[in-house]
Amino acid sequence: MIRAYKFLIRPTVGQAQALGEMLRDHCSLYNGALQERRDAYRHVSKTSIKYGQQSAQLKDIRAFDPQRQGRWSFSSQQATLRRLDKAFAAFFRRVKAGRTPGYPRFRGVNRFDTVEFPKDGDGCRWDSTPHDPVTRVRLQGVGHVKINQHRPVAGRVRTVSVKREGNRWYVILTAEQGDCEPLPPTGSVVGIDLGIANFLADSGGGFVPNPRHARAAAAKLEAAQQALSRCKRRSNRREKTIRRIGDLHRKVRRQRLDHAHKAALGLVREHDFIAHEDLKIRNMLAAPAPKPDPDQPGVFLPNGAAAKAGLNRSISDAGWGVFLTILHAKAESAGREVIAVDPRNTSRECPECGHTAKENRPTQEKFHCVACGHRAHADTVGAINVLRAGLARRDARQG
Repeated sequence: MIRAYKFLIRPTVGQAQALGEMLRDHCSLYNGALQERRDAYRHVSKTSIKYGQQSAQLKDIRAFDPQRQGRWSFSSQQATLRRLDKAFAAFFRRVKAGRTPGYPRFRGVNRFDTVEFPKDGDGCRWDSTPHDPVTRVRLQGVGHVKINQHRPVAGRVRTVSVKREGNRWYVILTAEQGDCEPLPPTGSVVGIDLGIANFLADSGGGFVPNPRHARAAAAKLEAAQQALSRCKRRSNRREKTIRRIGDLHRKVRRQRLDHAHKAALGLVREHDFIAHEDLKIRNMLAAPAPKPDPDQPGVFLPNGAAAKAGLNRSISDAGWGVFLTILHAKAESAGREVIAVDPRNTSRECPECGHTAKENRPTQEKFHCVACGHRAHADTVGAINVLRAGLARRDARQG
């Protein structure tokens, strides 16, 4: 299996400048290759340029501009061109599927933040000074850069990527590992119901509270955005405010990721089988369609867009998609089984008598079966039904 590691880089002033120049030149290569593809297609001949043709030009580009493009790793530049080729492949795939195409765009220097080295030892070297107690990574054109390695890397390093986040630099490794040793069985099974009032409820009656990280940082973000609106354009104060806003958003993202890791790890350690709802989060975040007034052309009726926007913010703040991705990855490495089930009517079906009705759930939290009178927390009922559906699906798959 492949595992990713992310470590903080601590470059010197000169190395930080070289890293910035590396990003700048790779961004220039990306934009130049994009412009070439656009110009070729706009020509009368409607020529399509592929990755192989652009990769073959790298040797001449490096010879023509040795002070910039010639400084960096050839394979990393190929990875940048491959990145553009993937963007065009995704564009044509969306066109074919009838979705919003999203034509590849030119990247500004501040929006191009990653350079990939496809192979350890080709333009880069992880742990380049093994005799040194401080871990370092060697990058062509930059040198041996210190790494804050907070945990050991298991397996053989395959790729190395350098990423800028605000004023910080990170190295991201992918390492190839053998089969992980599974955790000892516990004999426990659980179903989970994801929500907003509580982050999740399990079939045993337990709850994990929703930390609402974005809401906790909303006041600081609002003050920073107001300060940004008062800044003059192209001023030092504006640049500092922009960096502060970015730092606040990155802090929220790290907090959300940390909470997702801890919640998923607790489930994986305690249960052999985990069932969850197969949520279509992208569809849940869709804005409501406008409602034209049939009596007044050009006038629209209320469609609940404001309330839906607030719900969408709460769903995004909960980070269900991130949590489920982490849960599946941890379960795979621990030898646990995770199954997604259809979420329809899971919180409306009575776990005692099986009666399903909208009236069974009078409020967001309360469940009261109108047939047998069973009472419980609505999220707990949903988790119980999710577990039953997951076990039934597992038995059908094994049978």
